[in-house]
Amino acid sequence: MNNLLITPVVIPLLTGMVLIIFQKNIQLQKVLSLAALLATGVVSVLLINQIRNDGIQTLQLGGWEAPYGISFVGDMFSALLLLATSVVSAGCLLYAFPSIGRRQEKLYFYPLVLFLVTGVNGSFLTGDLFNLYVFFEVFLFASYVMISLGGTKRQLRESLKYIFTNIISSAFFLMGVAYLYSITGTLNLAHISIRIAEVGQDGLITTVAFLFLIVFALKAGLLLYFWLPGSYSVPPTAIAAIFAALLTKVGIYAIFRMFTLIFYHEPQITHLFIGILAAATMVLGGIGAIGYWDLRKILTYNVVLSVGFIMLGLVSFTHTGMMGSIYYLIHDMVIKALVFLIGGTIIHLTGTSNLKDSGGVIRLHPQLGWMFFIAALSMVGIPPLSGFLGKVFITQGAFASGYFWLGAVGLLASLCILYSMIKMFMNAFWGDRLLSEEEEKGTAKGLLLPIALLTIASLVLGIGAEGLAGYVAQAAEELLNPNLYIDAVFE
Repeated sequence: MNNLLITPVVIPLLTGMVLIIFQKNIQLQKVLSLAALLATGVVSVLLINQIRNDGIQTLQLGGWEAPYGISFVGDMFSALLLLATSVVSAGCLLYAFPSIGRRQEKLYFYPLVLFLVTGVNGSFLTGDLFNLYVFFEVFLFASYVMISLGGTKRQLRESLKYIFTNIISSAFFLMGVAYLYSITGTLNLAHISIRIAEVGQDGLITTVAFLFLIVFALKAGLLLYFWLPGSYSVPPTAIAAIFAALLTKVGIYAIFRMFTLIFYHEPQITHLFIGILAAATMVLGGIGAIGYWDLRKILTYNVVLSVGFIMLGLVSFTHTGMMGSIYYLIHDMVIKALVFLIGGTIIHLTGTSNLKDSGGVIRLHPQLGWMFFIAALSMVGIPPLSGFLGKVFITQGAFASGYFWLGAVGLLASLCILYSMIKMFMNAFWGDRLLSEEEEKGTAKGLLLPIALLTIASLVLGIGAEGLAGYVAQAAEELLNPNLYIDAVFE
C-alpha cells in the first residue's frame, strides 16, 4: 500500500477547487497552479524511484482489498507518463501566463488546466475499468470548456464536433464496460485479466476488445481522427499545445494497457488490426502534413501521424518495439507541446497561419528559429536527439516480428515529417518576406522562456537516453508480462 499514488490526482484536484474560490486573484491562481504541477512532478520522480527499487506500487482505496475496492496501480510506464505530463503542463502554463488573456483567466482557465491534469493522471494510475471511464470524463469535461474559451464562431463550430464525438465515444466506452462486467463479473483490470486468461479469449471477448479499440482509437486519433485537425487548430496556443501533448496520449495509453494486460491472447487478430489502423493513420496523416500550407493544420496532422507510429511497438509485441514506443511516446508529449507553442508564436508575430504569407521571422527572432529547427530534427529522428532512439527501436521491433511492411510505412512517415517540418522552417523563418519590427502583430516577450525550457527537456531526453534506458526497459518488461501487474495488485 503506497499512499503516494493518490497524490498526483489529489494535488491538482484540490488546488483547482481552491482556485475557483479565488477567481479574481489571478496572480494567486498563477502561483498555485504552477506550484501544484511542480509538486506533482516531484511526486512522479519519487514514484519512479520507488518503482525502480521495489517494483510496481499499489494502493487499495478505503482499505478494501482487490478486487472489491478501487485500486490505484503505479508501474514504470504510468509513472514515466506522469512525469512527462507534469513537465509539459508546466511548460504550457508558463506560456499561458503572458499569452492567454485576462478574459480567459477570469473564465477559470487555471482551475480547468488542473482538472484536466487530474483526469489525465487518474487515467494513468487507476487499476479499475469504470474509474478509467470516470477519469476520462474528468479531463474531457475540462477540455470541453477549454476548447471553447475565446468564443469565436470557428471555435464554437469545432467544439461542437469535438464534444459530440467524445459523447458518442463515451457511450461506447460504457457499453464496453457493461459487456466486460457481464462476462467477467469484475471491473478490476488485474482481475479481468485473470478471468479472461482462465476462460480464454473467445469470439465474444474479441468482439468486446474491438469495441474498446474503437473507443480508444476515437480518443487517440488512430484512423478515426476526423475531429482532430479542426479541434486542435482553433483554441488559444497554450490550450492547443496541452491538447496535442496530452489528450491523444491518454487514448494511446489506454490501448497499450488494455491490449497488454487484458486482450493479449489473440494478437494475430487484435494486434494485426491495430497495425492496419496504424499504417492507414500514418499514410493519411503524412498526406495531410505535406499537403497543407496552413501552419496549424500541418502540426495537427503531425499529431495524427505520430499516433500511428507509436502503435507499431505494440503491434510488434517485442521488448525492443515496446521500448521504442515508450521512448517515442514520452518524446512526442514534449515535442508536440514545443512545436505547437512555437507555431502559435509564429502566428502571434506574423498575424497569419498561412505559410505562403509569412516569412523572415528568423531575422528578428533567431532563437525561436533555431529552437524550432532542433524540434524539427527531433521529430524526424536525427541522432542524438530525442526522437532517434524511439524510431530505431520501433522499426527494429517491427522488422523482428515480421511486420516489414509496417516498418516500411513507418520510415515513409518519417520522410513526410521531414518534408512538412522543412517546409515550415523554410517558409515561416526564411522565405522571401523580411519581417520588420513595424510589421510584427505581437511581441515575443515572455513567450521564449517556456519554449526554451521544453527545448532543453527534449535535448535531455535525447542526449541522456542512456540514463533513461533502464527505466524504459523496465516499463516494457512490465507491459509484456501481465503477471507482474496482477501479482502486485493481489499480493
